[in-house]
Amino acid sequence: MPGNNVWVLGGYQSDFARNLSREGRGLAELTAEVTDGALEGAKVDAEEVGVVHVGNAFGELFADQAQLGAMPATVGESLWGVPASRHEAACASGSVAALAAIADLRAGNYDVALVVGVEVEKTVLGAQGAAFMGTAAWTGHEGEEATFMWPFMFAAVADEYDRRFGLDDAHLRAISQLNLGNAKRNPLAQTRGWDVPDLLAHGTDDELNPPVEGRLRRYDCSQMTDGGAGVVLVSDAYLRDHPRARPLARIAGWGHRTAGLGLKQKFEKSAGEPYVFPHLKRAVDDAFGRAGVDLTMLHGLETHDCFSASEYVAIDHIGLTAPGESWRAIEDGSIELGGRFPINPSGGLIGGGHPVGATGIRMLFDAGKQVAGAAGETQVEGAERFATLNFGGSTSTTVSFVVEAAPGR
Repeated sequence: MPGNNVWVLGGYQSDFARNLSREGRGLAELTAEVTDGALEGAKVDAEEVGVVHVGNAFGELFADQAQLGAMPATVGESLWGVPASRHEAACASGSVAALAAIADLRAGNYDVALVVGVEVEKTVLGAQGAAFMGTAAWTGHEGEEATFMWPFMFAAVADEYDRRFGLDDAHLRAISQLNLGNAKRNPLAQTRGWDVPDLLAHGTDDELNPPVEGRLRRYDCSQMTDGGAGVVLVSDAYLRDHPRARPLARIAGWGHRTAGLGLKQKFEKSAGEPYVFPHLKRAVDDAFGRAGVDLTMLHGLETHDCFSASEYVAIDHIGLTAPGESWRAIEDGSIELGGRFPINPSGGLIGGGHPVGATGIRMLFDAGKQVAGAAGETQVEGAERFATLNFGGSTSTTVSFVVEAAPGR
């Protein structure tokens, strides 16, 4: 809609390889870093911010801290009194925070919105952290036999694909190997310095790539991550009043769908349908429809590979292949950097890291950098439009964005 656009003016991502507890830092220090970094990246003074939206999933559990909408004002005097709120939607918390900011700007309530996603997860041992994250499932109704809830759940997703269409685990290993390889080009990626075995040759070696739950193994899984990301979003009115401002990207489209918590519910409701998660497909279709594009007009995707199986879901649900045929795009190299439709050039979650409340915002920022030609060694050549696909839980909350290059980039 002319005169009602929302723009990504700039942003920031912390180094996802850090362990904040070892640094003596926590949510307060991380929020200050991300807030200051995002404002500096956008060349905006804090006094210009009209509203703040914070994405965080598990602050009460990992950090004994709730009321995180107030944290930016706590650590930033200039944001004292600015309206702010915290948004929780499991792994889609950051995207839901961005949606709220977009709504504020499109409604004309404000011209500048700061969106911050923060999560600390290395405050406890891995088993306890996995239990904390398991609260995003339908607690007491599913996964009660699991040792690690989310690997268990996405192993079940892989099993459902196998039941409906057939699934070769080698394709899951290929996704992981690709994203871990992409991460080596990303100076902020959690695994950039890891020594990873050849997963195509040794992916079933129980010592090099041990089983976690079901058919999923260590390198099929994203890691516990400390980190944050932030973006500054602005309206057309802001750009009219600041003619020297140079946004990274325009948010051209968005889609948001919510299903029930239970994974079994989802499988039952999609029985007989072409897609395993029809609501996820509709979220993507909504984003593409609002942007007025189809897949052939996009140049890549940052997607939610919390596990290799979740990226396998994304490939067919965005329409890159027919339902159940994601393997085709893996085998023919389509999703590689340099392929016809690169996916997760940043390294995604498996390679890049997954600080839960920050992930959706990190995706949006990376997509913006892609279309601005500012993605460094992870740049997709000639990228003018890029999409994101972020979901929380077993796709219970699904959000997709399409961004496009700003005129005269």
